[in-house]
Amino acid sequence: MHRNIEIILGRLLTNQRFRRAFLRDPQGTLARAAWWGLALTAGEVRAILATDRSLWERAAGELDSRLKKVA
Repeated sequence: MHRNIEIILGRLLTNQRFRRAFLRDPQGTLARAAWWGLALTAGEVRAILATDRSLWERAAGELDSRLKKVA
C-alpha cells in the first residue's frame, strides 16, 4: 500500500477537522491533501470515494479518544 494512502486513512479516522472537510467535499479535500505532498493515485482516489462515507464517522467513533485529534 502506498504511504500517502495510509496517512490519509489515518487522518480520516483520527482528525475530526480533516474528516468533516472530507465529508463536505471529498474530492476537494483529497486535492488539497495532494498540495500538502499527500498525492494519491487515481485508483486510490476512486477507492476512497467509493467507500461508504458513513464508515469514517463510525470507525472514528470506535477509536479511543487518546488516538484522536479533536477540532
